[in-house]
Amino acid sequence: MRPSLSCLLSISFFFTLFFHGAKSTNNLVPKTCKQMVQGDPQLRYNFCIAALEGPASKNHVNDLQGLGLVAGNLIKANASGIFSHIETLLKQKGLEPFYKGCLLDCQELYSGAIDEVRSAIDAFNLKDYFSANIRGSGVMDDSVTCEDGFKEKKGVVSPLTKMNDDMFQLCVIFLSITNMFH
Repeated sequence: MRPSLSCLLSISFFFTLFFHGAKSTNNLVPKTCKQMVQGDPQLRYNFCIAALEGPASKNHVNDLQGLGLVAGNLIKANASGIFSHIETLLKQKGLEPFYKGCLLDCQELYSGAIDEVRSAIDAFNLKDYFSANIRGSGVMDDSVTCEDGFKEKKGVVSPLTKMNDDMFQLCVIFLSITNMFH
């Protein structure tokens, strides 16, 4: 049985639309990351690409609002992960008092950050980008404050440096996206 011309045209039209749509979706992340890096040199382009094209964006995000939600959800997941990691570190025996104090401070900061990022995501969903930005800024400050606590005593090395840096980068992404809506 030979397919009709209209059937072949329909199929080719479908694939043209499908691949054109896929291409424009695939360009969203690189274009957005490039724009954000130009606006904030603290953001690393490769980190931005990896975060926004990673497993969290598997829902085929195709607009800026969706990318903002991906970033917000990554922040929430990372804050929870950091909090859990701190709990594990605090279970170690014989922690030096200053080091333990820093971990306890970070634990408190990230406990608050989890609630703060939930509020930021809620505000973002309501298109209240100003409130989302304020709350996201608070989470960013928490990551910096946590890291800075370890620097107050010479020779103390933070076990959270990479995690705090990743959190900072994710917050830059989220804040940059919220600023694009202002």
